Amino acid sequence: MPERLFVCTPSKLGSYEDCPRRYRYSYVDRPTPPKGPPWAHNSLGASVHTALRNWFALPAERRLPEALPTLLKGTWVREGYRDEAQERAAYRRALEWLESYVETLDPAVEPLGVERVVAVKTSVLAFNGRADRIDSRSGPDGPELAIVDYKTGRTGLDSDDARGSQALALYAFAAERVFRRPCRRVELHHLPSGTVAAHEHTPESLARQVSRAEDTARDIVAAERAVAEGGDPDEAFPTTPGPICTWCDFRRSCPAGAEAPTKDPWAAVDRVLTPAAGDA
Repeated sequence: MPERLFVCTPSKLGSYEDCPRRYRYSYVDRPTPPKGPPWAHNSLGASVHTALRNWFALPAERRLPEALPTLLKGTWVREGYRDEAQERAAYRRALEWLESYVETLDPAVEPLGVERVVAVKTSVLAFNGRADRIDSRSGPDGPELAIVDYKTGRTGLDSDDARGSQALALYAFAAERVFRRPCRRVELHHLPSGTVAAHEHTPESLARQVSRAEDTARDIVAAERAVAEGGDPDEAFPTTPGPICTWCDFRRSCPAGAEAPTKDPWAAVDRVLTPAAGDA
């Protein structure tokens, strides 16, 4: 019998690559170990993403900066903030990002997809993922696609980040097959800085990213099989201690993570807001 395809998303593959133990806690152990409190930076990012999705859902003539306060309020996620003052400051900052960003957009241009699910199968993977935006653009040989991913977190993103992103490459690989148009360009749109980090893939570089994802899938299947056959789950899914432990949802359940420095749920948002306070 042929091997069953490994059903995955970018976050599922990324979780294992970041730390096999985190993958186990998320996808293998049942019941799932308790998570820590929600992170404010996740709330902020989700709010901005949803506001942009709803902005594109408006008729073109209503895609105006004046619509953004209502859209952001309607999608605002309140979890994780230190207090109401910090939450209000984060809301104001997010609104500034959105207002600056939509000024760079032509309201009359319709993306091919907004939060569009694309899926593809290989000999190993059954991949599906939700791309923030898929644009149709003119290329030298006709219409081409571009994958756009919004970022609200760390600064300093560059073309190497876009080139190395497995998620963006898999979106491009899947979109090319779903829409039957070339899709080689991937972009990280960093709203806080107003910068775009981009990379032009080749068929060969996309194939390398797909191969890397297939190798990760094989490792996951082997680890899951070892546990199913009575192996030690801690050996099958080892930890990879590092700075990421500080931000892991399962830090309290993991012996290695428990040794990492504690971060308040609002710490990352504080880093976003503090520079502006000093600049004011």
